Amino acid sequence: MPSSSPIGIFDSGVGGLSVLRHIRERLPSEEIIYVADRGYMPYGERSVEEVAARSIQIVEFLLTQSVKAIVVACNTATAAAVSILRENYALPIVGMEPGIKPAIAQSKSGHVGVLATEGTLLSEKFRALLDRYNDGCQIHVQACPDWVEHIEQGLSGQPSEPVVHRHLAPLLAKEVDSLVLGCTHYPFLREAIQQMAGDQVSVIETGQPVARQLYRRLDELDLLNDSGCSGTEQFWGSGSTTELQQLVAKLWGESPAINPLPEV
Repeated sequence: MPSSSPIGIFDSGVGGLSVLRHIRERLPSEEIIYVADRGYMPYGERSVEEVAARSIQIVEFLLTQSVKAIVVACNTATAAAVSILRENYALPIVGMEPGIKPAIAQSKSGHVGVLATEGTLLSEKFRALLDRYNDGCQIHVQACPDWVEHIEQGLSGQPSEPVVHRHLAPLLAKEVDSLVLGCTHYPFLREAIQQMAGDQVSVIETGQPVARQLYRRLDELDLLNDSGCSGTEQFWGSGSTTELQQLVAKLWGESPAINPLPEV
């Protein structure tokens, strides 16, 4: 039967807000709990074992909040932990997958670029994705180790353009005409990326497909909230809640209360 229980979403920081935006548009009545694990970021620089263990801890916390589904709104955490989570928990768990398939479909030059964290690019899940879709197309990958930090600092300090240029220039030199944003933080740099790449280059993110998949899973299980009321968001975070509140206000457009994440 339809359920008013919340949906849990987590990321290492505020990157998952780019996914939350699409989920809110697709599922306007759902109650949502968002966890920003900023006390343990960046996930991309941690071992697979650390990220998997932390993901399990956050899922255990979300279960105490009676969530009906979980979105792993982090490519690195998805690569490290989504299979383990699905094996151990019965509720729907939706993860991220870099949009390589649509990027290849759109490419005319046969050269596709993938921008992601090192953790994502080195993962077995990413290598399997390349094997599955790489058919006659050159896929060029680029780790962007300072992009997450730049966004988590509130896009302040130095302008975004030189930060983007440092890692995007090598891909553009290879004549890519499709760019995959393989980290949920990166859509917050989309304007600078598109400006540097030019209108002839497609920039692909995956928040919208994730929102569609979440809707499908809830619909299949008859778990959609059919109240017709506008849903609300509740935010939890590790690390400084003051910093997180400022970031959420800047990137989400509201300044909600931030609940300190219990030690899990």
